Amino acid sequence: MLGEVIEANLNYLVRFATIRIGNKADAEDIVHEAIKKFLEVDISKIKQNSFKMYLFRIVYNLCKDYFLTGQNVRHLTDADTGIPDTSGYDNPDIEEIERLNGLLDNLPEREAEVIRMNVMDELSFVEISQILSTPASTLKSRFKSGMDKLRNQYLRKQ
Repeated sequence: MLGEVIEANLNYLVRFATIRIGNKADAEDIVHEAIKKFLEVDISKIKQNSFKMYLFRIVYNLCKDYFLTGQNVRHLTDADTGIPDTSGYDNPDIEEIERLNGLLDNLPEREAEVIRMNVMDELSFVEISQILSTPASTLKSRFKSGMDKLRNQYLRKQ
């Protein structure tokens, strides 16, 4: 069951981490570390339909830790983890990620992250709510506020 969740979301998890980290190799290592942590969790404490979002939450927290601690992850080999190779998966365009993240840099992080998750990661507000443990109505407000700020920023430049 957990293996199916991992397999079905592996490409998406790598993309999710790459968008936050900006480096695919480190993103892959973060995903591998997240999967190891996920497999160690007592699944009886996770709701049956929440495995996917629980895994995303682990990746999200590891991405935050990556920047907070200022230390890079150790590059793992697939042999170290026993986790499938992700090199054949969809490779996000790092330049495009940097450009989009640059646009979001002028926003408060709470608003930027909701926009990033909804627009770039294509997550619903319900899914974002599960990852961030924040009510969906609050996330929608942050999204609207952030988009209004981006719109005003764009209009000022013209």
